[in-house]
Amino acid sequence: MSDDVEWVDEEAGPVVRPYALTGGRTSTSSAAFDLLSMVVATGSAVSASSHLGSEHRRLLGLMRRTRPIVEIASDVGLPIGVIRVLLGDLLDQGLILVRSPLPAATSPAESLLKEVISGLRAL
Repeated sequence: MSDDVEWVDEEAGPVVRPYALTGGRTSTSSAAFDLLSMVVATGSAVSASSHLGSEHRRLLGLMRRTRPIVEIASDVGLPIGVIRVLLGDLLDQGLILVRSPLPAATSPAESLLKEVISGLRAL
């Protein structure tokens, strides 16, 4: 059987439970991924001894351009916890790069907001 088989029954949905995709693991050996962390494939060759499953390879195909983790989870249709474990496997093997989200911008000064409101009212 090839690794490219998709384990989905059209009527029943996924045949393999999400915990089976991760081998029962619920956390990664890497740092926790934020939902808005940006992920991209490094383009490194996958070694024959890497033991990547079809879902790992599917994720690599989706990460040819930089994307947030939450968007990848949405496209794949798997729970975010499963995506984090699978991405942790790929990160451990050096197949992806992860960039943490930028810190939230500081709030603008109250005086600036008042000026904007005044300007809008003047229109």
